[in-house]
Amino acid sequence: MVGAMTEAAPATTPDTTSQRGPAAGVTWDLGDLYAGPDDPRIEADLARALAAAQRFAERYRTRVAELDAAALVAAIDELEAFEEPAYRAAAFAQLLFASDTSAPRHGALLQRVQERGTEIRNAVVFFELEWVAIDDARAAALFAAPVLARRLHLLEQMRKIRPHVLSEAEERLLEETANTGPRAFSRLFDETLGSLRFQLEVADGKTEEKSEEEVLSLLYEPDRALRRRAADSLTRGLRENSRLLAFVFNTLVQDKATRDRLRHYASPIDERNLANEIDDTTVQALMTACERRGALVARYYRLKARLLGLPELEDYDRYAPVLAADGARSFDAARALVLEAYGDFSPRMAEIAGHFFERRWIDAELRNGKRGGAFSASTIPSSHPYVMLNYTGTLRDVMTLAHELGHGVHQVLSRARGLFEMDAPLTTAETASVFGEMLTFRRLLRDEPDPAVRLGLLCGKLEDAFATVFRQVVMTRFEEKLHRARRAEGELPIPRVNELWMEANRPMFGDAVRLRDDYAWWWLYIPHFVHSPFYCYAYAFGELLVLALVQRYDEEGAAFVPRYLAMLEAGGSQSPREVVAHTGLDIGDPDFWERGLALLEKMVAEAESLAMHCGRLSQ
Repeated sequence: MVGAMTEAAPATTPDTTSQRGPAAGVTWDLGDLYAGPDDPRIEADLARALAAAQRFAERYRTRVAELDAAALVAAIDELEAFEEPAYRAAAFAQLLFASDTSAPRHGALLQRVQERGTEIRNAVVFFELEWVAIDDARAAALFAAPVLARRLHLLEQMRKIRPHVLSEAEERLLEETANTGPRAFSRLFDETLGSLRFQLEVADGKTEEKSEEEVLSLLYEPDRALRRRAADSLTRGLRENSRLLAFVFNTLVQDKATRDRLRHYASPIDERNLANEIDDTTVQALMTACERRGALVARYYRLKARLLGLPELEDYDRYAPVLAADGARSFDAARALVLEAYGDFSPRMAEIAGHFFERRWIDAELRNGKRGGAFSASTIPSSHPYVMLNYTGTLRDVMTLAHELGHGVHQVLSRARGLFEMDAPLTTAETASVFGEMLTFRRLLRDEPDPAVRLGLLCGKLEDAFATVFRQVVMTRFEEKLHRARRAEGELPIPRVNELWMEANRPMFGDAVRLRDDYAWWWLYIPHFVHSPFYCYAYAFGELLVLALVQRYDEEGAAFVPRYLAMLEAGGSQSPREVVAHTGLDIGDPDFWERGLALLEKMVAEAESLAMHCGRLSQ
């Protein structure tokens, strides 16, 4: 077991006894951050950052309003420099914990780093509070100074939270209690999901234990009976652990309600919109545009039912492979495909993506205790990102690899913006990842001569797009319902949350997919609801933006590439509208979302045409 690692074993190399799956042995090397959880440099970095924060407070407390533009920029540069070692320690602890949530010392390190991080943040919280308290006329005069130009966006964004900040004492208290409140419950969720084993029925009445990732991957299998057993296994496991998981959800939703009330956010989604640098009107327009096209989803799934020869699709049929498009793919094959696809677009992108494999910046094998899902962690500007996924060999896993490497390339290109501005807000953070998926899909489609397989590939891409656009809108609507209900009704019993989940999901599928009662439990494993409330609409934003970017690339060819890379290099140093403007697109255009949705409709029509051409449908 991974958790049985001896104290002398290097924590950056997981125990090989539990390696499984087609990516066995593909583990990251966290040595570029620290040698292991006992590395004395971790505590030294945290101590150094705290000491620097305390010195910073001695010099600047009560003086921020007196600073001229040059001094203000110098203070921010200093703040950024001494916080980076603390971010390094936090990134290492989080990555180590994700690699094995069952190891007690990983959880202990994460808790320790979070507590020291709180001390550091509380030592300097005064700076932001004093800056946002400066009157608008004084701030405008500072903004006019040329020396402040490179920090202008950061300082402007800081001031936008002015209506929502509290006193310094209150801010410090909320930060302190976060470690035993929302952060603790988020950790409990990860540890619980990481340790769950789902009982899958196999031959002769026997069962096999499967991890969450393994069970979910079986929903993409061609064997319908296996898909149903996998779905049943997932439901049973979630139901058996629902009391704990639902308590985590209820607690975190109420915690957010309390913090929103204290910070005067009118709606549960407002805090996320502010962080995403987007207004609620635009978010609602995005989601409403998707909902108006809901019939497109049902139209496609009716086509899929005919292709599969089924009178009706069940929920466990949604990701069944169509024809011969799917099948096991080795990790080496996935690597080659993604790098070739990236190289077709930009050799520079392929070179950066190649570093993740060559330098062991990826953890892809299946292991007991490993966190489910996938992510790319940007870490710090002086190091590099790390990608985590759970590779099972499906075509979807290939696309997940392309997705996370898109994040990784984006994060490498934006490192020059520094710690405070390298990470894009979620509205544009999903652009490079979804674009990477699209490049990989187009490469697959280009190289496939068989119309039947091309049809299968197109169906797979449509299903991914629907999951990225329509399903993410559904999940955002569910969150809206969940948070409103919790605030109005108190702690929600599980049947009530199940009801809200089904209410949000049924309209997406119409009469084309039957959602069984079992599906009502599947909200319990979605990590975004726990870690990043209202994250999900950013996926829809990113997918529709990428469809527009692809159209622009097809029109302009190679001339588009440097503008796209410039957009990625901007990171979070500009607003989403300014960042996207590098490519010549305007996300402020009221019809912007319709263009992406129209392309999805065109793809559905193409799938219908291909199905006719292959003789899979009658006239």
